[in-house]
Amino acid sequence: MASKLLLVVVFVFDLIAFALAVAAEQRRTKAKLTKDATYSYCVYDSDIATGLGVTSFLFLMASQVLIAVASRCLCCGKALRPSGSRAWAICLFITCWVTFIIAEACLLAGSARNAYHTKYRTALSSDPPSCEMLRKGVFGAAAAFVVLTGIFSELYYVSYSKAKDDVSPYPRDTGVRMGTL
Repeated sequence: MASKLLLVVVFVFDLIAFALAVAAEQRRTKAKLTKDATYSYCVYDSDIATGLGVTSFLFLMASQVLIAVASRCLCCGKALRPSGSRAWAICLFITCWVTFIIAEACLLAGSARNAYHTKYRTALSSDPPSCEMLRKGVFGAAAAFVVLTGIFSELYYVSYSKAKDDVSPYPRDTGVRMGTL
């Protein structure tokens, strides 16, 4: 039977990671072009989205590590019995790792890109400096993949537990019949 405590802890970690990713999307760094007497330069507002993205990254990683350790990463430990639960566990294992990698890549890239600020300025001319910012939706995509990762990892763990605990009797008679002569 699947550990309910583990499922609750993983759900809470995924919920926190989702909330932080949504908050990071809302608090992305924005820039505006400022001109003074002789120079044009970019002024960036708060950089809190980088910290939110990194914290979301860490919470999602912690939930994935908990599931991997509890299920022994599907490949270590006793073999699972052939059944529909095993097939689902294998499919969900692959799917949850794919969505996890995409979510982590979005969070990491978004955090790194959000922290980047152009540091140059130009003399007043026809081409002002480009105030590069993180594109809208990167942390939003990460939040969507965090939700998918949470769903698939919990379903994977339940399927894994069911396949591990499944005791299927051999469907045929295993004894040697002895007849009377």
